[in-house]
Amino acid sequence: MTTKTTLHPDVEIGLVQIRVSNLERSLTFYQNVVGLSVLRQSGREVEMTADGQNVLLILREIENARVLRPNSVAGLYHFAILVPDRPSLGLVVRNLIASGIEVGQGDHLVSEALYIQDPDNNGIEIYRDRPRDTWKYDAEGHVMMTTDPVDVNGLLAASEGLQWNGLPAGTVIGHVHFHVGNLTKAKEFYVGLLGFDLVANYGSAAMFISAGGYHHHIGLNIWAGQGAPVAPADAVGIDYFTLLLPNEEERTAVVKRVKQAGFTVVEENGAPTFKDPWNIGIRLIVKSHTK
Repeated sequence: MTTKTTLHPDVEIGLVQIRVSNLERSLTFYQNVVGLSVLRQSGREVEMTADGQNVLLILREIENARVLRPNSVAGLYHFAILVPDRPSLGLVVRNLIASGIEVGQGDHLVSEALYIQDPDNNGIEIYRDRPRDTWKYDAEGHVMMTTDPVDVNGLLAASEGLQWNGLPAGTVIGHVHFHVGNLTKAKEFYVGLLGFDLVANYGSAAMFISAGGYHHHIGLNIWAGQGAPVAPADAVGIDYFTLLLPNEEERTAVVKRVKQAGFTVVEENGAPTFKDPWNIGIRLIVKSHTK
């Protein structure tokens, strides 16, 4: 009898690096519309932050980048920015309304979420979680999620009289969501190999996985089509996301499993990095405990 590999319950998603076609245009968008600020810039790469210390997003401009039709390849569906409370999300709503861009929304029972696209059609979710003790579970122990209309008026009321100064300290990357070419293969990699737990299925077209009982750290879907091709290297999209692990022992164990499964692991900026079956990069970082 085989024992299921399980990631440490304290695993979290860290920073995300994406490819953009026009850095100046993206900087304007991510500062004015999303509410991040520049921490540092090196050539055509910019690190962006909410608290002035921790990097949440890296923008990398590539020359003559191709902007693909949405939902046409495997890769980024959206990365999700988690704000610390409801008034903060209310301020996000106010700023998005003022920006005039198109905004999608969904109340997922466990969270309230807003959806936007950056100028290159990279998907972004900005959301707040409801307290974990209010989440409901089905007979199989899976977190119950749905998509209902968001109480926008309630969000506006929660932020009444507050001032928008960009995303607040305490904002993190809460999860990432990807198009993949095959859900069975995705489950084998992310659940069977890496050790995430299956938290919920969305019919036969999407699944949600996490560590430590979170509603999801990663969403995986086949909405770009069964067998969706890998995104070209010269297209906008995601370079990699980071997994924040609690200690070096956990990182070593993950690296060992990945190598034994035949995946190539390379050191990038001192961190083990590898790619999933759809060329999405994953970088393993040991959490800093100095905060």
